[in-house]
Amino acid sequence: GEATAAEARARGFARVEAAAGDAAALAGLAARTLDPAAGPLLLAVGEGYGADLAADLRARGFRVLRRIAYAARPAPALPAEALAALQRDGEVVAVLFFSPRSARCAMSLLKAAGLAETAARTVALAISPRVAEAATRVLAPLAWHAVRIADRPDQDALLALLGPR
Repeated sequence: GEATAAEARARGFARVEAAAGDAAALAGLAARTLDPAAGPLLLAVGEGYGADLAADLRARGFRVLRRIAYAARPAPALPAEALAALQRDGEVVAVLFFSPRSARCAMSLLKAAGLAETAARTVALAISPRVAEAATRVLAPLAWHAVRIADRPDQDALLALLGPR
């Protein structure tokens, strides 16, 4: 999305374009602006990500070199500060979820800490419908106070759900 594009520009990349924030939009942008015959595309992704995008790009005639650039590992437990805040009634009013994986991990940590019931007084803010579904499914049979989904799948839209500053 635009945040990644801004970072690329700041690091000196001359030709940078941003898609609408999801893999389908990125594949569409590549198909509209790049020539598959010009050479392969390097798809640097996190471990467990990018397979669908690579397949979509290949179906559009691109040669794709998919490489794992990083691996995110789940935390073994909630950080002490987060645990303490969640235990204080009303201190945490919302949680933000950027990916289905992070939603599942956070919910597992809440359950392991015996804090799954805090969801009933907390609003879940999700970057996309898919992320919201992951955050909701993992919590069952408990439920969030509310689930809100960003208008666009990007950080700015997710943060906007927090309201005015």
